[in-house]
Amino acid sequence: MEIRDIRAVLFDMDGTLVDSDAAVERAWTVWSAEYGVPAADVLAIAHGSPAESTVDRICPDLPAGERAAAAVRQLELQYDDLSDVTATPGAHEVLRVLERLGLPWAIVTSADDRLAKLRLAVAGIAPPVLVTVEDISRGKPDPEGYLHAASLLGVPPQHCLVVEDAPVGLAAGRAAGAVTAGLKGLPADIELADLHQLAALLTASSAENSSGLEAG
Repeated sequence: MEIRDIRAVLFDMDGTLVDSDAAVERAWTVWSAEYGVPAADVLAIAHGSPAESTVDRICPDLPAGERAAAAVRQLELQYDDLSDVTATPGAHEVLRVLERLGLPWAIVTSADDRLAKLRLAVAGIAPPVLVTVEDISRGKPDPEGYLHAASLLGVPPQHCLVVEDAPVGLAAGRAAGAVTAGLKGLPADIELADLHQLAALLTASSAENSSGLEAG
């Protein structure tokens, strides 16, 4: 599958379209202190995963009800911490390119609906399709979220490009059968330095397609 064959783009949110890494780390660090667990252990597995999944892995001995409450507490710590949340470099550029090319796109995030909408509003991003952890029964690395987004866009997953900055998200994209693009040095079908590079790749691919049609 070549990038010219891509018919839709599915983005992760935190760390991909929205720079919220510092806020995420602050929230998990505070949460770790409250629950008496090493922050380093939590941060090593938390990025890209739903809060519930991280809590289940860190505190497996807690009763189910207490684990659910712990996940709610972690999200509460993030709702009001928006001071340095912003769009990532190249985010608005690549979205403008998609609009110009007429390619549909969606966001698939491990955040809940409230947190996703808060961060996206601060970053100035309004997705046509938003899939949060509340819309699915199994979060990343399960492919359900990306399969659901592809279905909502009406595009087969194998013709979708999944853009991620976390191993669990890339695993979800691969399991969905999509082409993957990895940020932050992560191995993927396409490895990106930033979203400026993705915008350039999509623009170049579109130009090549146009040239091929003219030549034909």
